[in-house]
Amino acid sequence: MDSKQLAQYIESTNSISKPWLLVQLRLKKLQERRSLLSPEEYTRELADIQQDMMNLGEWWVGIEEEAFGDG
Repeated sequence: MDSKQLAQYIESTNSISKPWLLVQLRLKKLQERRSLLSPEEYTRELADIQQDMMNLGEWWVGIEEEAFGDG
């Protein structure tokens, strides 16, 4: 799945409020641009995405079924 397909999936499933999917989209877009970036730029952007992911913390605690279930 490329970034366009992932973005379409996020949109079609009304999943814009699912932060882990947005992180996945950012990672996919970075992966697609990797050959255009210097190693330093790639590392910097990857670190930024990783920090944003870590800042999410345990946001799902208490809403596991809603966040990850079929519900």
